[in-house]
Amino acid sequence: MTLLDPGTSTLASALTRAEAGGRADVADAEALLAATGADLERLMDAAARVRDAGLKELGRPGVITYSRKVFIPLTTLCRDRCHYCIFVDTPGQLLTQHKPTYMSREQVLAVARQGQALGCKEALLTLGDRPEDRWPEARAWLDEHGYMSTLEYVADMARAITAETGLLPHLNPGIMTPDELAMLRPVAPSMGVMLETTSRRLYEAPGQVHYGSPDKDPEVRLQLLEDAGSAKVPFTTGVLIGIGETLRDRAESLVALREAHERHGHIQEVIVQNFRAKDRTAASSRDDAGFTEYLAAVAVARLVLGPAMRVQVPPNLSDPAELGLLLRAGADDWGGVSPLTADHVNPERPWPHVDDLARYTAEAGFALAERLTAHPPYLTDEWLDPAIRDATLALADPETGLARTRDSSPAAPRSSTDRAASAPQRLTPGAGFAALLDRAASSPASLDDREWETLLRASGADADALAATADDVRRYTVGEALTIVANRNVASTLFRRTRTGEPDTFDLEGLDALTRDAAELGLTEICVQGLVAPDQDAESYLDIARTIKHAAPGMHLHAFRPQDVADLADRSTRGLHGALEAMREAGVDTVPGTGVKILSERVRGLIAPGDLEIDRWRENLTAAHRAGFRSTSVLFYGHVETAAERIAHLRELIRIQAETRGFTEFVPIPLPRPLGGGVPLVADRPELDEHRAMVAVSRLMLSGVIPHIQIPWTRHGVPTSIELLRSGGDDLGGTLLDGRVLPGAGVERGLELPLPEARDMARKLFRPFRQRSTTYADVFRATGKARA
Repeated sequence: MTLLDPGTSTLASALTRAEAGGRADVADAEALLAATGADLERLMDAAARVRDAGLKELGRPGVITYSRKVFIPLTTLCRDRCHYCIFVDTPGQLLTQHKPTYMSREQVLAVARQGQALGCKEALLTLGDRPEDRWPEARAWLDEHGYMSTLEYVADMARAITAETGLLPHLNPGIMTPDELAMLRPVAPSMGVMLETTSRRLYEAPGQVHYGSPDKDPEVRLQLLEDAGSAKVPFTTGVLIGIGETLRDRAESLVALREAHERHGHIQEVIVQNFRAKDRTAASSRDDAGFTEYLAAVAVARLVLGPAMRVQVPPNLSDPAELGLLLRAGADDWGGVSPLTADHVNPERPWPHVDDLARYTAEAGFALAERLTAHPPYLTDEWLDPAIRDATLALADPETGLARTRDSSPAAPRSSTDRAASAPQRLTPGAGFAALLDRAASSPASLDDREWETLLRASGADADALAATADDVRRYTVGEALTIVANRNVASTLFRRTRTGEPDTFDLEGLDALTRDAAELGLTEICVQGLVAPDQDAESYLDIARTIKHAAPGMHLHAFRPQDVADLADRSTRGLHGALEAMREAGVDTVPGTGVKILSERVRGLIAPGDLEIDRWRENLTAAHRAGFRSTSVLFYGHVETAAERIAHLRELIRIQAETRGFTEFVPIPLPRPLGGGVPLVADRPELDEHRAMVAVSRLMLSGVIPHIQIPWTRHGVPTSIELLRSGGDDLGGTLLDGRVLPGAGVERGLELPLPEARDMARKLFRPFRQRSTTYADVFRATGKARA
């Protein structure tokens, strides 16, 4: 079929040709990118048919792929000035944040080893473009460490990662010359650089997103694609939708990618990424890419690139409810997903858990399979350098070319020194505190209880080193953002079905007013805890939930501790599972994991005999997790407990998390002195070291298990909380606003941390601030009200 002249295609004619299997040119692609409504439905159907034909040809019909990875931000210095980027720092910012110019070898391997333990097979090395060309500090660091260039350091770290962990590096280092591609090819089975757009206007015009960024010159990036093809490098690239480009720009970009691939055959996947605006950037006020135009871009990418190309969409940049539509539009790959590290380029968008991603994929009618960073067609001698070939094929299923699944953790050749460093050891006087810290950061599962207890007792310079190590682990796993949820507390203990005149009590009418007030103030969560008074019927728990949800249907209800659930189960005669089902129907979204001080019957008998029995707490909480409720987890410390009991408590949380994946965060809470707290674990140790050691050990021991360590600012005050956020903490819990409608609630009544004050804390730490939802999504995604 002869295509119309460029610029003369109409949407109707382009759709007809697409449905007939015609080859889209720029004019057709531009017309199709404008599709909406019924036209978009036809476009998506046509794209899905092309994708399905490609998967069938590969021998894996209906299979969507992903790569299990760790994200290693080798340096955040860059010579470019992209107006939408939050990844990049200046040397001054690094200094104030106590961040290194480059990650050290030890820091890189610590992240890689944790990823290996969690079954990752890819190590994504992302960094700024040629920082030494702009920043003397980068040049000085490279000179001091014996490297001619940043890319030479990239090559060295890639070799070390594979040699010591077996992970396969995927390099995303920016623009490379042919000589640099040749240097890097032996250390990585794949590389990548986003094309983003071919628009010269966005590069040349002042105020546009790529102005002042030499590496974003479209001609430079297109030349890199040519050079990578000539060098036989399996390559990942893509387009960024919504940065100010026109539909014509998008069409020309997609066709340019197709033409480069047709010349060389080296583009293994094309990412179609939707723009998400970031705070603290010049483009922060720009609207996110609209979902309809994003769907059209995915579908047109599939039609332009054909059935043999893998079209990737990042699953963390869209709502879970949208993922099925992206598959309908012709996508067939989710890209890299990490069980350990944040998306440091989009830190406000958490990765979905792989199990959840598999469920979303299945709900759309597909199966999920893990792949390597190099796609199956590129696992050949033509594409793999001999130096990386054996390590790559060791992780590949010989029949499908996808990732081996029987042994999810890659093995790597290790020297006797390496094996000794990663194996469980006993501390000896000569072993040294620093060696123990290195193991805690890179291989937390290798430490025994006595070694964790040693870290808990750190003081002085050792406490400084412990806090710094934990903060490094925080930085390179969950990322830099400081988060908080806008919420208020309600004490169900104070509920009365009829008004009694008792101070601070409330009835359902008062609760309705309180909830509406919270919604008007922009709060996103109401937290309800406490045993309903014995003279109030058990149905009161459910009526509280129903009232809150009726008054503000979009409000997240975080309600009822295991002890409260047990009371509802017993007094209503519903039993545990019936109580949880009733809570779900009444509108409860998540549950607090509080109600015990520490998981020890000895301690409970001494200081909190009225708390729920430990076995029943465990039963109730795990049942809640299995019923679909996520929860917090806590430990109250500084009373009669021993160091061994603290570690045993953390071990039990790890066991529960392995079974249920229900914990969103861990909160180490000092017990107040009036309740028997304030007792130091180490006599005469500074009080700050008591708290720093507890937070830091929590971060290290729970790394890769429970991602967020929350600092209870109500117990510490702002100055100490800031120090604990430098010791591995990443979250402040809730704002706890009392609002304009009383009653207040509990011991925290009158203690508020409004968002501007929380943001000021982040500013003092030189860290980005993010208002989150209860489950750590960004608020815009959760409620549609405001982007964090």
